[in-house]
Amino acid sequence: MFSWGSGSRAHPGWPARVGPLQLSAGEIALRPIKLRDGAEWSDLRIRNERTLVPWEPTSDADWAVRHHRGNWPTLYSVLKAEAKRGAVLPFVIEVDGRYVGQLTIGSIQRGAVRSAWIGYWVDDAWTGRGIATAAVALGVDHAFGPVGLHRLEATVQPANAASRAVLEHIGFRHEGLLQRYMDVDGRWRDHDLFALTTEEIMHTTAVENLVRAGRARFR
Repeated sequence: MFSWGSGSRAHPGWPARVGPLQLSAGEIALRPIKLRDGAEWSDLRIRNERTLVPWEPTSDADWAVRHHRGNWPTLYSVLKAEAKRGAVLPFVIEVDGRYVGQLTIGSIQRGAVRSAWIGYWVDDAWTGRGIATAAVALGVDHAFGPVGLHRLEATVQPANAASRAVLEHIGFRHEGLLQRYMDVDGRWRDHDLFALTTEEIMHTTAVENLVRAGRARFR
């Protein structure tokens, strides 16, 4: 059982480093968020405003103000508390040890459901290199392995072809359209619902499927 510190207990699979997986872009891995990530988080989020805003929940606050590095300690503390409670797994996506994005497994439910959602973003300077696909594959295998989940869901706006392709490469199924699902960039937006269960990759892993398809290789 992993722990955050003396006397604290965390759910299976947290905190943990996941990977690595080798791409032509470099070595891909997931690692837990850290308090010292504030400057990099702020820099990436502010620099990627144009590409992130169309897919992010609406907020009245200015983007740069919301993502000032001074806000990171509070956000980190909330995510850390939720991780300790077993409700979320917040990861940094790394390429050769460099922070290039984040992947989160959230709304984790136990008992008879054992499900969660998975979300991700990658610095625009690194897109188109298979990094998000590799990161999601690592996240899926971690969720279905050490974390013990049975089902993962992801929601994507129909216009977000790149994110949809990531999920399809991993094997997520399209389950339907969620009409006016979320307030995004000032409007209630439809989202496609994708899902994957352990039965669909029972005799393999998401990472192994990527390797066989020639999209990645083991270190």
